[in-house]
Amino acid sequence: MPRKVEDIRIDDRPSLDTLVRRLEAGGGFSAKEVAVGVDLLARILGDREMTTFLSFPADLVATGTRGVLATLVREGYIDAIVTTCGTLDHDLARAFRSYYHGAWDLDDADLHRRHLYRLGNLVIPEANYGAIIERKMRSILGRLWDGGTRALSTRALAAAIGEAIPATDRSSILRAAYDRKVPVIVPGITDGAVGSQVWLFWQDHKALSLDLLSDEQTLSDLVYDAKRSGAIMLGGGISKHHTIWWNQFRDGLDAALYVTTAVEWDGSLSGARTREAVSWGKVKATARHTTVEGDATVLLPLMVGAALERLRR
Repeated sequence: MPRKVEDIRIDDRPSLDTLVRRLEAGGGFSAKEVAVGVDLLARILGDREMTTFLSFPADLVATGTRGVLATLVREGYIDAIVTTCGTLDHDLARAFRSYYHGAWDLDDADLHRRHLYRLGNLVIPEANYGAIIERKMRSILGRLWDGGTRALSTRALAAAIGEAIPATDRSSILRAAYDRKVPVIVPGITDGAVGSQVWLFWQDHKALSLDLLSDEQTLSDLVYDAKRSGAIMLGGGISKHHTIWWNQFRDGLDAALYVTTAVEWDGSLSGARTREAVSWGKVKATARHTTVEGDATVLLPLMVGAALERLRR
């Protein structure tokens, strides 16, 4: 007999995990996929012998989702981060300055005149982004140079930024990664403010080089040493691809959770569901994997909260 669709109760103030289980029993479209995703997420986070990769684009770090990502790292659930340069930008800037609520339909020409940046429905004062990053990065790069650094991997750069962020900032992803010795890899390091600051520093320190191949060796060592490998991937682009690319060399991920708003029918990597990666050998045919459609700023707090509640119980 097929399972009966059950109505979802909310009148008893259910916990996050209870609510998610009811979403699954309710059998409703994307809600059911969220429940399936939480089950997989709890399995990934609960497998202490699994090498777990976390990939995400920078825009999430401009939002309160930064705190959820930092929690996963700080509590020891993540073994490696693959992300974009903007993650370094926003995490560093927000450690010392504030971002603000805005709206989607603000007058962008007016914002430009007032030296305000719009990121979706957020607003970032120019001084709270470019100026603070420039000042902090000059100091960080100067210390690295004075300490004898001449070849700089993105892993080492991210660690240096994390060290410079106050330990009291419990929402900083880079500080949590520094404290837990979690490597942060940024394949597209020049595509952002931090990367531009490295370039500017190089103008007067031409002996400095970016050692991206050292980052690749870090990923290679993680992949080949893994007893099992799993990935939590939020959004697509270079972060997602670099994660699944390296895992193909161990015949694919053993577990893969993907959250995306991208469509599949345009052939983009961002829209590609985890099942497509099976054909490339980037996800094992025997792997537990699922794609959840939706905004990670909505879904991740719910899914992580439910999964951690389940694990702690």
